[in-house]
Amino acid sequence: MDSSLHEVWQAAAGSPFVPTVGKDNQFLVGFVLLLLGLGLGGAFTLNRSIVNLPVLAVPASAALAFGVVYMFCAVGVYV
Repeated sequence: MDSSLHEVWQAAAGSPFVPTVGKDNQFLVGFVLLLLGLGLGGAFTLNRSIVNLPVLAVPASAALAFGVVYMFCAVGVYV
């Protein structure tokens, strides 16, 4: 860590942050993730077993979590 904060700041100025999902598409991505999470969660509820836990339940909870975050960001509520 021999770089000073000023050097790091100058180096970062040349590469601006570009988000993966643009502001115009956040609502669509959030809505699709919510639907995917609800679908996977429903499939897990119909057939609950230890095998389906990593296959259905974990991706369902991740899709719901990210979907809620994207939906909040799309409407202007930042968490």
